[in-house]
Amino acid sequence: MPQLLFLVLLLGGAWLLYRRFVSDAEKLAAKSRAAEKERETGAIGTLVKDPETGEYRLRDKE
Repeated sequence: MPQLLFLVLLLGGAWLLYRRFVSDAEKLAAKSRAAEKERETGAIGTLVKDPETGEYRLRDKE
C-alpha cells in the first residue's frame, strides 16, 4: 500500500510539473510572438488601453 501511495504522489507531482512547464512555454511563445511583431512593424512599444481611464499607455515588460 505505501508503494501505491508513493507512486500516486510521484505521478501527481510529475503531472503538476508538466502543466507548469507547458504554461511557462505558452507564455514564452506569446512574448516571443509579440516581440517579433514589434520588430516587423518597427514599433518601439505596444500600447494598451486602460479600461478605467480610457487612456493608452505602454505595456509593461514583465
